[in-house]
Amino acid sequence: MKQLPKEYYTRLEELQALDFALVELNLYLDTHPDDQAAIEQYNTFVHARKKVKRAFEKQFGPLTNFGHSYSPTPFQWKEPPWPWQV
Repeated sequence: MKQLPKEYYTRLEELQALDFALVELNLYLDTHPDDQAAIEQYNTFVHARKKVKRAFEKQFGPLTNFGHSYSPTPFQWKEPPWPWQV
């Protein structure tokens, strides 16, 4: 398996932390749909996640397939390790 730089794991962990926060806020908003502060926080995390994901994929390749992630030339989806393998 190819050796990955430390930054790969740092950025991936940042994405996981944002995903965790988004899931928790989503669950909270299911029962508190009018909480404006929570909605603003959710939207802030969505924006942050998109930014981190875009930077990750630009540097390390796509995180997901089937048209959910951009892949530069050459097609990088076939290049391991995949995010769930690290």
